[in-house]
Amino acid sequence: MVRNLQSLTVTETQLPLADAGPTNPPEQRPARAGGGAPADVPYPKTIKSYVRRAGRTTTGQANAFEELGPRFVLDYAPQPIDAPAVFGRAAPLVLEIGFGMGEATAHIAGVRPQDNFLCCEVHEPGVGALLKRIGEQGLTNIRILQHDAVEVIDHMVPPGTLDGVHIFFPDPWHKKKHNKRRLIQPPLVAKLAARLKPGGYLHCATDWQPYAEQMLEVLSAEPQLANTADGYAPQPDYRPLTKFENRGLRLGHGVWDVVFVRRS
Repeated sequence: MVRNLQSLTVTETQLPLADAGPTNPPEQRPARAGGGAPADVPYPKTIKSYVRRAGRTTTGQANAFEELGPRFVLDYAPQPIDAPAVFGRAAPLVLEIGFGMGEATAHIAGVRPQDNFLCCEVHEPGVGALLKRIGEQGLTNIRILQHDAVEVIDHMVPPGTLDGVHIFFPDPWHKKKHNKRRLIQPPLVAKLAARLKPGGYLHCATDWQPYAEQMLEVLSAEPQLANTADGYAPQPDYRPLTKFENRGLRLGHGVWDVVFVRRS
């Protein structure tokens, strides 16, 4: 299944590349308040929940970039986004993190024309594929940021401005030693919850049961959110079954949806 690729930043210590003078051994270095890297490590290493995988952009995707990119791909800027201005209208705003090749994104935008969709993806062929779908389907309610979603959330999305968040099939990072790279972690969920309007929703989906269990645990522990179901949610009618998901279901794989809403 195509994996959505977006990031979660976690602080890890990294030694300076060159010594400017005598330093304490790592075990004696003063820690920063609240944890994180020691105070004398100026550039802490970050852990991403995605890797920039190599991929070939097709001719059709390249043409879509050239023809539609100027209209639908936004430049990242560390300042609050003016959604009515960039979409050309005021409408409910949904953030999608990691749309893969854009199949579900285009479908949802088509069946929910009354909503605006701000979509983050770092994988260039995926951005090209969604642009191609936008052109083929005549969609006007999508804007794309080809940038790290956490930076977008931190700097471009003010608190209380989102009507919804979609995170479908993020990379499960199957190995236990890589679980820390998973996108759905308490710090990110707290940020997303703060950016939802009261009554706004956070919808996650995965086909990896251990990750589904983590999603349910993390979202249930966030005090700003309330579950819409008794555990996992029925698949909302707006989320389509992709060809990869259908193939997985034929092979007996499960799919789990988790839908929470922001408390008033």
